[in-house]
Amino acid sequence: MKRAGLLFGLLAWTLWSRADDGRLLWLGGTAPDSPCRVKVRGIGPTAPHATETTVALAREALADGYRGSDVTLVLDTAARLGDGFRLQGPRPATVTASSAVGLLYGAYALLRRQNTQAETGPYDCMERPALTLRMLDHWDNPDGSVERGYAGRSIWKWEQMAAGRMSDSLRARLCLYAQANASVGINAVVLNNVNASPKMLSRIYLDKVQVVADLLRPYGIRVYLSVNFASPMALGDTRTADPQNARVRRWWQRKAAEIYALMPDFGGFLVKANSEGQPGPGDYHRTHAEGANMLADALAPYGGKVVWRSFVYGAGHRHEDRVKQAVSEFAGLDGLFRDNVMLQSKNGPLDFQPREPYAPIFDRMERTSQLAELQITQEYLGQSRHLVYLAPMWKEFFEQVKPSRLKGVAGVANVGDTANWCGHPFSQANWYAFGRLAWNPELSAEAIADEWLRQTFHTADARFLAPVGMMMMTSREACVNYMMPLGLHHLFKFDHHYGPEPGGFKASYPREWCPVYYHRADSAGIGFDRTVATGSGATAQYREPYATQYERLETCPEQLLLWFHHVPWDYRMQSGNTLWQELCCKYRLGVSMVEVYRDFWRSSTRPYVDAECWQQVDGLLQVQLNDAREWRETCLDYFQTFSHQPIE
Repeated sequence: MKRAGLLFGLLAWTLWSRADDGRLLWLGGTAPDSPCRVKVRGIGPTAPHATETTVALAREALADGYRGSDVTLVLDTAARLGDGFRLQGPRPATVTASSAVGLLYGAYALLRRQNTQAETGPYDCMERPALTLRMLDHWDNPDGSVERGYAGRSIWKWEQMAAGRMSDSLRARLCLYAQANASVGINAVVLNNVNASPKMLSRIYLDKVQVVADLLRPYGIRVYLSVNFASPMALGDTRTADPQNARVRRWWQRKAAEIYALMPDFGGFLVKANSEGQPGPGDYHRTHAEGANMLADALAPYGGKVVWRSFVYGAGHRHEDRVKQAVSEFAGLDGLFRDNVMLQSKNGPLDFQPREPYAPIFDRMERTSQLAELQITQEYLGQSRHLVYLAPMWKEFFEQVKPSRLKGVAGVANVGDTANWCGHPFSQANWYAFGRLAWNPELSAEAIADEWLRQTFHTADARFLAPVGMMMMTSREACVNYMMPLGLHHLFKFDHHYGPEPGGFKASYPREWCPVYYHRADSAGIGFDRTVATGSGATAQYREPYATQYERLETCPEQLLLWFHHVPWDYRMQSGNTLWQELCCKYRLGVSMVEVYRDFWRSSTRPYVDAECWQQVDGLLQVQLNDAREWRETCLDYFQTFSHQPIE
């Protein structure tokens, strides 16, 4: 069996196996005393090279990391498992799949069972991914910067690629990246920023993209590119980007042919159009459907997809509540998109806030394929300086938007070129959790946190797992409480979105970017009235029972109260507190929780954590505590100028 390319995976292990600074992510399990013997069945002498390479990766992963018994990999094309697999064991263990990538996923699942110390008795289980497309969106730029990236510069290092090659050190790093994605079932990657540079479609960059695609392919990962809608004009080949222009259409057809000649399994295009200054079909009085369909027609002969983002607001929506604008923009186009177009929408209707209701566009596009866009990088949740585990947030979303209604899920990546990939050691858990939930949204946030802790810190000791798991599971709610409790939203400082600025207003900015637009505090109360009866009417965009539930003050969940209602300061909450008292209580509770995290980390975790990692987390928890106190004091001091009540 050919092993070309596998040496770089081994190089990664050789270079980094002794490092304990987080660069091995959750993959650094204890090496076995003696290598596991792995047998392979079902691969004949005429098997494609790609199949051989992927199966070899599965074999190598088990040979290097599995303990206790031999393993047989069985490729059975009649099993009809898709990308899934069947595990039987424990002695001997068998992984059966109907595709090579299924065997790879099964191999990693077997290693996960071992490294999380799952039950050791006999098992016979089958898994299939719930969602077809499980994609990471990188917001990386050609110059190496990363928009909303908090873990260093881009991992792609385009300057280290030329003439179909990349440096050995970069190849080793990216092989580890690919292993991490494959270990949780991620099967697609968008390499560049949605605010796309046209140069990404130039031949010099496409040749570099081909190098990355060749590396990722054996791990079951297809490459996508974000494209600038005006690329043919920006590159000087046409005088317009009008999707109805024949020369523009031919340009995209030729470009698609060029790309697929280099990468026959290229996934397709991700497009941000007519949003935040990006060009789009609206510039030519064309619809989103007309723009997306032009690209879809160019990609269709090759099986490519167009992922069209619904994050569009501002133009043409004068004085309309921003959270209504996606539905207003797209609902009338339902059913008009080509079959190979998918609409990608953020989980909430605003912009990755610490807490939002689900986006009602998922209720309104019944004849259009949809992807959910989640943000792994913590743009609005303390960035890489706060410990905030995001799986509970995503579970809230999947409780209301059933995965069966989606074609897939995309996660805005949080990786960079720092040694531990994600900046904060615990931010790695969000990358891991995204992949696990994309594969199986029914998994609990608690189970995923436990898996990650056991594999990352190599311990099964409940004295560590239980309290640190508690820290993770409560961290998102703590963040909501010390930033924006009870449905408050978008109180951040301008541009960088780090730190509080509830009084923020700039006349030169669109009103939708100003915090005062969202909280609307005055002497009577606080909150954005989105009811049909007296407000913006945003509640009407939701399906029942949510439309009625959100409309009525008495039935609106308190965690979303100020999202949907302008509430008097003396309104009586379920706790018996007034709204103002409850607001003070929530801010105080958020800070107190971070104090608990810091104190426990200092008193009880040293025996379980590498010294370098321990010190980094300890320092970051102190930063988080200082920031939480700033949020509490800034917000309560500001809102007190309207409530005229003591801060309790």
